[in-house]
Amino acid sequence: MSEQGEGFGEERRDDHGTRTRRVLRDISPRAWEHPADRAALQALRRVPVFDEVLKTLFGFFGEKPVRLAFQANAVEVTPRQFARIHRIHAEVLETLDAPTDVPLFISQNPVVNAGAYGMERPFVLLNSGLVRLLDDEELRYVLAHEVGHVMSGHALYRTMMALLIQLAERGFPLVGLAARGVLLALLEWYRRSELSSDRAGLLGVQDPQVVIGAMLKMAGGGDAEETDLGEFLKQADAYGESTDVADSVFKVLNLLGSTHPFYVLRVSQLRKWIESGEYDRILRGDYPKRGDPDPEYLEDLAAAAETYSSDARDVVDDVAQAARKMGSSILEGFRR
Repeated sequence: MSEQGEGFGEERRDDHGTRTRRVLRDISPRAWEHPADRAALQALRRVPVFDEVLKTLFGFFGEKPVRLAFQANAVEVTPRQFARIHRIHAEVLETLDAPTDVPLFISQNPVVNAGAYGMERPFVLLNSGLVRLLDDEELRYVLAHEVGHVMSGHALYRTMMALLIQLAERGFPLVGLAARGVLLALLEWYRRSELSSDRAGLLGVQDPQVVIGAMLKMAGGGDAEETDLGEFLKQADAYGESTDVADSVFKVLNLLGSTHPFYVLRVSQLRKWIESGEYDRILRGDYPKRGDPDPEYLEDLAAAAETYSSDARDVVDDVAQAARKMGSSILEGFRR
């Protein structure tokens, strides 16, 4: 694997040469949230009764059964089960100064994936295929990525999306064209939320080379002898040649119904964030704190528009319109 690339910031080590991580006390998720993610998510939250509709849908099943369904084929990580991973997870929670404990589970599943789910009590689920593929520092990145989802309040919407996908596949009567529109809107937001949590993952591990190396593994498999980080970065650079390419890729992925993406595009976006100086500023302690007033919604929309041209406004409008349709459809279904 090639040496650390340019624009990655300075590696921090203590007096003994051991790499150290700065604890980000009281950090607000806004520090890492991508503007397009914030704008789309705020659009969902601003739709009247949208959260009520979500809770009505989940209330139909009950939070505990939903949680247990995700955890039914998984083992909880504790000091006595997967102790090594438990230690890494605890360190991630400390580094991001997570305001609450986040339960962690591992499921026997060869698909390289992880997720954050739940309503009032979010938790993280790792697939065993991912645990086997990644080393400890790469796992640290993934765990911080998922904790970032939890701290940003993404778990509720991710759980809803997973349930709607399952209901649609089974022909559940409440899931019609309106809910399909919501699925597309949620997928549009979801992929942008991944860009946010990639930043959280980087802040958790505080080593860009580790993060990009993990993405290289998750994109193509292989190990250090078979792959080259420099070549992967060159591939990512191709996605940064046009200001509109991210929008184009997102639109194609939306048509394909894709949830996860596009590691090469994610590398490109993460490098831009690092090179903007935001990453180093956060590590120096210059970041928004929990409890600080949030910027106005229109400021988020303007930032998203700068990032994704005029299409960002269309994304937010699509999310809001689909959410309204879903609200009417589901509430009507429960009245019958």
